Amino acid sequence: QVPLVESGGGSVQAGGSLRLSCADSAGTYRTSCMAWFRQAPGKEREGVARIYTYTGIAYYADSVKGRFTISQDNAKNTVYLQMNKLKPEDTAMYYCTSRRLGSCAEGGDFWGQGTQVTVSS
Repeated sequence: QVPLVESGGGSVQAGGSLRLSCADSAGTYRTSCMAWFRQAPGKEREGVARIYTYTGIAYYADSVKGRFTISQDNAKNTVYLQMNKLKPEDTAMYYCTSRRLGSCAEGGDFWGQGTQVTVSS
C-alpha cells in the first residue's frame, strides 16, 4: 500500500490556479511534518512548502510565498497545496512527503508518486 497518494496536477496557463492533494493512508495524526517538493527536468529537487501537523505552522520557499498555501484536513488525513498566480517556472513534478518524527524540511520517511504541474506562458 502506497502511504501517500497525490492528485490534482495538470496544465494551466500562467496566472491560473491548481490545488494539489496528498492523502496519507497512515493518517496525518501519525506524522509530525508533511511537505511538498518539486523537481523540474535538469534541476535539483527543492522544497516548496511544509506544515507541522500538530501545530499547523507552515513554511514556504521564497519563490512561492504569497502565491502558494499549504493546509491540512486531519479528518481526511489529507494535505493540500493551493497554488495561485502560477508561473511557467512552477512547472515541475510535485511530490508529497511525510515524516513521522521531526522536521521534513529536507524530505520525509515516505514519498508519493508525484503529480505533474505544467504552466504555459
